[in-house]
Amino acid sequence: MRLRYALGAVALAGAVYFALFGGEYGMLEMRRMRIEREREQARLDEVRAEVARLQARADSLESDAATIERIARERWGLIRPGERLYRFAQPDSTSADTSRH
Repeated sequence: MRLRYALGAVALAGAVYFALFGGEYGMLEMRRMRIEREREQARLDEVRAEVARLQARADSLESDAATIERIARERWGLIRPGERLYRFAQPDSTSADTSRH
């Protein structure tokens, strides 16, 4: 009878050990997988937000005349008829030093 209880206790201990540490469905492995899934979900949310931001930018570049005009003016210095373009040059540091002497 004692042997039977001892074997039962060993079997129960083995089952508990296997449930906690063994196999691909052990509690520790499931916890690791849950943490990894949460990390990947956060990354997915970041990527989705970036895609939405880029899509909004693409939409404004395709259809918003004010955005297109602003970019053309900033990037290529385009002006409307009748406007004057003023460009301010940075002073050249080498020429400023030689003029003092």
